[in-house]
Amino acid sequence: MKYLLLLITGLQLLFLPRAQAQDEAAVPLVKWEYTAEKKGDGTFVLHFKAKVSEGWKLFSYTMSDDDPNTRIMLDSLSDTRAAITGVEEAGDLKTAKEPILDNLEIRYFENEVDLQATTSFKAEVKDVKGVITYMVIKGEEVVPEEVEFRFNADPAAGLVAAKAGLQINEEQAGKLKRTNIDLKNPVSKVGGILEEGKGVWVVFLLGFLGGLIALVTPCVFPMIPLTVSFFTKSSQNRKKGIFNATMYGFFIFLTYVLFSVPFHIAGAAEPEIFNNISTNVWLNLFFFAVFVVFAISFFGVFEITLPSGLASKADSKADKGTLIGIFFMALTLVIVSFSCTGPILGSLLAGSLNSDGGAWLLTAGMAGFGLSLALPFALFAMFPSWLNSLPKSGGWLTSVKVVLGFVELALAVKFLSNADLVTHWGILHRETFFLIWIIIGILTTLYLLGWIRFPHDSPVKKLTPIRIVFAVLFGAFTLYLIPGITNTKYAKLKLMSGFAPPMSYSWYGNSAEEKGAVEPDVINDYEKALEVAKAANKPILIDFTGWACVNCRNMEENVWTDPEVHALIKDNYILVSLYVDDKQKLPEGEEFLHQFDDGRTKEIKTIGNKYATMQSENFINSSQPLYVLISPDEQLLTLPVAYTPDIREYANWLKAGIEAFEKVKQ
Repeated sequence: MKYLLLLITGLQLLFLPRAQAQDEAAVPLVKWEYTAEKKGDGTFVLHFKAKVSEGWKLFSYTMSDDDPNTRIMLDSLSDTRAAITGVEEAGDLKTAKEPILDNLEIRYFENEVDLQATTSFKAEVKDVKGVITYMVIKGEEVVPEEVEFRFNADPAAGLVAAKAGLQINEEQAGKLKRTNIDLKNPVSKVGGILEEGKGVWVVFLLGFLGGLIALVTPCVFPMIPLTVSFFTKSSQNRKKGIFNATMYGFFIFLTYVLFSVPFHIAGAAEPEIFNNISTNVWLNLFFFAVFVVFAISFFGVFEITLPSGLASKADSKADKGTLIGIFFMALTLVIVSFSCTGPILGSLLAGSLNSDGGAWLLTAGMAGFGLSLALPFALFAMFPSWLNSLPKSGGWLTSVKVVLGFVELALAVKFLSNADLVTHWGILHRETFFLIWIIIGILTTLYLLGWIRFPHDSPVKKLTPIRIVFAVLFGAFTLYLIPGITNTKYAKLKLMSGFAPPMSYSWYGNSAEEKGAVEPDVINDYEKALEVAKAANKPILIDFTGWACVNCRNMEENVWTDPEVHALIKDNYILVSLYVDDKQKLPEGEEFLHQFDDGRTKEIKTIGNKYATMQSENFINSSQPLYVLISPDEQLLTLPVAYTPDIREYANWLKAGIEAFEKVKQ
């Protein structure tokens, strides 16, 4: 549990809003004040006065770039119209040799110093901003920090210091929390967000399937007969042996379920953490790298294991003949089998942690995985004769690992695609995604047919029926993917809806209209959608969506393309799609600090921040997709709905919105 809590603490530090962390942080080690002094036409001295906390030393600006120092840097936009020509320090400069820096002679200030940056402007005086990066030292602690600064243009003085960081902006906040929207009083009671139980059961079944796959890996499969034999032979009687083996399986199940507990704590603290995790660029790139490493491990290049000391500690307590001893036996199996189960669990973790179900999806997946891994130990203890029907360990276990390696490579591409979509890099279009999967599918098929071998593989003397079946399945799936790289009507692969990039993210630059989607009429700005709706006297269909949202793509490619639904939206609504995971920065001046009713604050810096907050503030929901129908004056027409794969149900909801709008007009 200690390691699990450390993990969740790390996730919270990475993904909880920075503003919240600042509120809870201690007093900063250095407080800064800013003033601007006009020296002549286009020349100012910017004063950065630092008050250093007692006992700390602030490194001087004169320290070299390779050593701890203090620096003043303008941002790229300010740098095009201004330049810092020199920096002077007004304060008591001290020097000393610092033991923890290998007796480096450092120059530093205590208590206070005034950094005076002479700045010349290349154009008319305008707003200028940047950051101060600095390091402070106390004893054996060396802390790097940075703080933003900003100077606003002033007709009289030229420049006036502004408050550092983002400020609460009531006008901008009013654009997020729409007072006209009354969730409790829609015109029509049609719709509503039902409690989604299906998603949890689907993830549970996927976890159960993952556990079955883990059972036939070299780390787990040989343990089944050994462990069951141990319990049945070492127990006083058969009934006791069955009980011990059953408890062994239960503790395996419990261990995996407990893994999800810290994520419930994180979700209660910040509901949007799961959306941040699933769409965070760096985390998706991290998962991409990890899955590639897992794949290489499965190919036999090296083996991934948890620290041996961890397994040794668990194993040392497993020889006690009590329930505690059985628990540690189960824990030992979980630890030593990590090299095989880790990649499967990683897939489950990365795929479950999203805003649709949060920690409960992860719990369901872990429960399914633990149950399928635990069942054999109890069942074989009850029916020992079944052990004779198990296939013997051999080279086929290695083949399972290699095939899983190819699957891990394919999953790695999905995480790279998530990062590409939310940042709009344009490096992994839909067709590129399919091309890579086709290559992986061909290699997997050739491996199963024995045409490709790895150094640690046993020779394939004869293809077994099971091997042939899997080769046919992988080959057929690869053939199914091939139309996905073409510019034809067959490029729409229904099985891949939501998993691959959307059809509009294409090599060919085809509009979504040519492929049967609604996107030519889509607006991505809420305020603009209101203006268009008022001019056209049409209601608005708000689509809270995400670039990495699987169910959103399923709706767009399988429900919105239905002729009736397509016509209902195109002819009767102004469609606005608001991407809650868009990492694009808001224009300068539109960033602000949003304050919730309970006093919490959140930095609104990106398009995704803006619309995710708008969704949760007005509709008390943070999952995607979420569909809302409103009039041009923001009167709620129906109850919002979430993922609705039933075309008839979704069409009826749209019709109810049209009827409600007619009532509003009357």
